Amino acid sequence: MADKAKVAIFISGRGSNMAALLYASLLPDSTYEVCLVAANDPDAEGLTLASAEGVPTFALSHKGRTRADHDAAMEAAAKEAGAQYIVLAGYMRILSPEFVSRWQGRMLNIHPSLLPKYPGLDTHARAIEAGDSHGGVSVHLVTEELDAGEVLGSLPVAIRAGETADSLAERVRFAEHQLYPRVLSDYVSRGSDPGYLLEKVRALALSLPEAHERESHGSPGWRAGSEKSGKYFAYFNDQHHGSEHIALLVKTGSMDELLDLVEAQPHAYFKPAYYGASGWIGVILNRPGIDWDHVAEWLERSWRSVAPARLAKLINAAEDF
Repeated sequence: MADKAKVAIFISGRGSNMAALLYASLLPDSTYEVCLVAANDPDAEGLTLASAEGVPTFALSHKGRTRADHDAAMEAAAKEAGAQYIVLAGYMRILSPEFVSRWQGRMLNIHPSLLPKYPGLDTHARAIEAGDSHGGVSVHLVTEELDAGEVLGSLPVAIRAGETADSLAERVRFAEHQLYPRVLSDYVSRGSDPGYLLEKVRALALSLPEAHERESHGSPGWRAGSEKSGKYFAYFNDQHHGSEHIALLVKTGSMDELLDLVEAQPHAYFKPAYYGASGWIGVILNRPGIDWDHVAEWLERSWRSVAPARLAKLINAAEDF
C-alpha cells in the first residue's frame, strides 16, 4: 500500500467525530493516519481520548489572542506533526482567510445538513420546519465562504413524524461517524486512483486548441490537429510496460533533457519503455504533492511541439492579448 496520508484533526470539545476518524485510521486498509489532534480548548475531552490512543496532541486557548495569531499557532503545530491535510471535527472557530487559502484543497469539514441546504446553524430545526423528508450530513472542502466548499459526500437521514431537532441530531451523529472516515479515506487516496488521475489529465489535455482523444496501444492518448492528420502530444500510462508508475507521457526537447530530468528528479520523472527511446518522458502522477499547473505546462509544451503552425500562432496571439 502507498504511504498513508498524514492528517491533523482540529476539535473544540468531546471529539466524537475525531474518535470515529481515529479508530477508522487504525484499520489495516486505512489510507490515512492521524498525526495530531489539536484543540482551541486545553480541557477538550477529545484530547484525553487521543492521548490514550498514543496520538500526539496540541492545545492552545484562543482567548486573549487574535484570530491570525491563534490560527498561526494551530497551523504550526499541524505542520510540525507532518500533516498533509487538516480535518475539522467540531472545531468551533472561524478560520482566517489566509489560513484557509494556504490549505486550499487540503482542509475538510463536516456539516449537519444536506448541503447546499441549510449552511450555518440550527440545521435540524430548519429542515424540520421546512417539512423536509430528510435531514443529513455533508463532508465538504473548506473555503472562505461558510459551508460553501465542494461537497465530497453526503448521507441523508429520514425525518420521522414528531421529530425534534435533538432527536434528529442524535441520529445524524451516527451518520456522521460513518460518512466522515469513508469520505476522508477516499479523498486522500485519490492521488493513487488511475480513474481520478486520468480525468484530471483528460480535462487539461482537451482544453488545448483542437485537441482530441484517441486510444493508442490500449492507452488513452491525445492528438493535436484534425482527426485525420493530428499528431500525438500525450499519453496516459497506467503502470504499462512493467512500470510501477501512473504517469503522463509527453515529448521533451532532446534525449539529453530527458536523461537530465530523470537523474535530477527521479521522484518526478522516469524514462518510459518503448516511448523513452523517442524522447518521451514520464511525468509521475501518483506521488504526493503533484503540481497540476506543472502538468498543464508539460501538456502545452508537448502540444506545441506537434501542433500545426496555425494553431500555435492562435495560442501565441491569445497569450499576447
